[in-house]
Order: sequence, then C-alpha cells, then structure tokens
Amino acid sequence: MATGSGGSISGGLASNHDGQEAASNSAQSGAAAAISSVPASGPAPSASPPVLGLHREPMYNWQATKSSLKERFAFLFNNELLSDVRFIVGKGRQAQRIPAHKFVLAAGSAVFDAMFNGGMATTSAEIELPDVEPAAFLALLRFLYSDEIHIGPETVMTTLYTAKKYAVPALEGHCVEFLTKHLRADNAFMLLTQARLFDEPQLASLCLDTIDKSTADAINAEGFTDIDLDTLCAVLERDTLSIRENRLFGAVVRWAEAECYRQQLPLTSENKQKVLGKALPLIRFPLMTVEEFAAVNPKPRVDYIDRPRCCLRGEECSINRFQQVESRWGYSGTSDRIRFNVNKRISIVGFGLYGSIHGPTDYQVNIQIIESDKRITLGQNDTGFSCDGTANTFRVMFKEPVEILPNVSYTACATLKGSDSHYGTKGLKKVTQESATGTKTTFLFFSSPGNNNGTSVEDGQIPEIIYYT
Repeated sequence: MATGSGGSISGGLASNHDGQEAASNSAQSGAAAAISSVPASGPAPSASPPVLGLHREPMYNWQATKSSLKERFAFLFNNELLSDVRFIVGKGRQAQRIPAHKFVLAAGSAVFDAMFNGGMATTSAEIELPDVEPAAFLALLRFLYSDEIHIGPETVMTTLYTAKKYAVPALEGHCVEFLTKHLRADNAFMLLTQARLFDEPQLASLCLDTIDKSTADAINAEGFTDIDLDTLCAVLERDTLSIRENRLFGAVVRWAEAECYRQQLPLTSENKQKVLGKALPLIRFPLMTVEEFAAVNPKPRVDYIDRPRCCLRGEECSINRFQQVESRWGYSGTSDRIRFNVNKRISIVGFGLYGSIHGPTDYQVNIQIIESDKRITLGQNDTGFSCDGTANTFRVMFKEPVEILPNVSYTACATLKGSDSHYGTKGLKKVTQESATGTKTTFLFFSSPGNNNGTSVEDGQIPEIIYYT
C-alpha cells in the first residue's frame, strides 16, 4: 500500500501540517465540548453530518436519473461505482476504507493533483491516511463532490485540519466561519490555541478581541489552563485586557499549577516560576496596589512592565448624583466618602469633583476606590487639578481603570487640600444612566459610616463618577 500522510508524493503542500496532527486530535474533544450546544452547519441542522451509504453494485442507466452535473457527481461520492482509488483512513479499528475518483479529487485539490499526476505520482490503488479522521475526510470529499458543507461540533477541528492538509481553502473558510459564529468568552482560549496552531490569523484576532472584552470570564473558563505557553504569553503581552493585574496573576498561577501537573512536577513556588518561564516577566506587578503585591509570594526578582493595560472600549459615561450646587465646603485633611453599588460590571476611570468658590485655584487630591466589606483599596491616585471658580465639576482620573462588579459595595474617597469649594445638595439615592446602545447602568448610593467630612447621600463632594461599561 502507498501512504498519503507525508513524503514527497503530495509535495510541500501537505507537509506543513504533519506536526499538527497530535495537537489537533487532543484538542478535538475540547472543541466539541466548547461548542456542543450549537447545531451543525449545512443544509439541515444536525449534531453530526450523516454518512451516505456506500454503493457497491453498479446501477444501469443511473445517469438518466440525475438532471444536473452536480447531482451526478454527488451520486459518485463515497461510491465504488467508477472509483479508481481507495483510501484507508484512520488508525486501527477506527479505520475506514473510502472509495474515490482521482479526477474529482485532483480537480478540487492541488495536493491530490500532485499525488495522482505529479512527477512522483502514486500508482497504488489504496492509500493510507492514518493521520486523518474518517468523518473529516468524508466531509472533505463531500465538499469536493457536491459543494455541500457538513460541519458539526464533533468534526469542525478535524475537518479544518484536513482542509488545510489537502489545500482546500473554501472548506477551510467554512470551518473558520463556523468557529467564529460560535465564539464565546468561555471557549475563546481553546479556539485561540487552535487558531494559532492552524495559522488562522483572522480567527485568532477575533478570539483575542473576545478575551479583551470579557477577560474575567475567559480566564475563569476551564480551557484557560489548557493553553500552551506561547499562547499565554501572546495574551499577557496585550495592553487591552479588561481586568485588574492581581486577578490576572491569580489566573496565571492556576495555569502554572496545571502545567506542573502536566509535567509531573511538585507544586512548589520554584517549579511554578520554572514552568512560567518567559511569561512571568509579562505580569505587570507595578500596577498592583500595595496590598495586592503584599500577597505575592515569593516576591519576583526581575524587572516588570509598568505600562497600564488600556482596557476601555465603547463610549465614556458619567453620572451626577446631585440636583443642585451650593457654596462653601471646607477641608481639613479628612476624606470625603460615599458608598455605592452598581447593577452591572463597569470600569471606573475617575471622579468629577467640585472646585473653589474663590476663583481659579489649584488643588492637591488623593482619590481611592475601596471594596467596602473587605476594606481593600482597588485603585488610587495622588494627583491634582485646576479649577476656574465655576460650579462645574472637574475631572480627576485614576492611573488605570478600576473594575467594579455588580451588587458589591464600594466606597469612593477623595481627600482634597485647598480652599473652600462648591458642594452638591438634593442628592439622589438612585441614579440610572442609559447608554447610546440602550443598556442601563444603575447606581445606588449610601452614606459612608464614620468620619467622612460631612459627605452623605444628600450633600457633599464626589458628585460625579466617570466610567465605561
């Protein structure tokens, strides 16, 4: 028997994918699980494509029953009639003997053309394809014979592998389209690994965009700890992840523990650092708060990136909790504080604060957001702002966005040094803001216990919260 899984028969067109077989097969069950809730692609929605019955006995005048060229070729699909080549597809007991027609295959694939008609063409009547799944090979042949597309969760990755191996870009495109249509945060990492393996830059880009927009959901998905080191590094290098660095670091530690298990290494700090290798310096420890970094053990000993991750997308929004502005709010070093919670996940980028009643003035200010129950500082900035003496609010921004989770209590703090300012009155306990897309974000405000310089739901500072949804 001749073999079609490598060698010079098919030239260089198939050789690029020989190393992909093992990774493709190992990821197939994960791909099926990740998208198993979606229907198959093709003329009729079904979980897996039907396999046509194998015709072995010639039918007299069968041509007269087929009114078009497409029908005649479709009739020959997986049919012994007129076949001049047979493939032994798969391994062991799973292998299947599939008949085909050299002319049809050569007309649809340059790899098959080289296999049958090239300078080193095979003369064997049977060709072994141990690296190809029978269902995927039948999907490829069905497409070459009839242009019909049968892709399902169980076969999409092996069909993509087979389409690339035999240089059928149209079927490859349908596989990528199927994966793209069903891309979600919980399967983005698994599909990103496959997109990089199969050199599908468009799919990889869409996966990365999904990870950027829903980073927390993506890293909490089961498939995250299964990615390879290069894929992990490709993600950690991005400036656009929408997550705080300490939560990202926690996910990376989970990945390192899984990798130690795969390499059968004891779960020690040294081994975790060893398996992370080039990924560890991509964690931006300088972006963590003092409290967050204090929990990192052992402390890293290399230089780290301090560039913020610009995770903001869409339109900037803001809410103002006061209906009226009055004069003379004083400062003596005590923080103005107000507690709040929100009905959806947002990223707060700053506050709007009132300025001086005495004309143009400069203020020094420290702003913070604290998770109230845990008393953890999530974001802060020591900065300043200039005001013009009007009753407007003036923007004071955090160094990086602060992720706010739904229905969690937070405290907004501002400690100002400067002259007396305007302040707000007739405060609202509930403020709802509708975005341009129609989504509503609702803030609930509560007075902060203790010394808060007098700021409350009804009166005080911190009138405005600036955020992205």
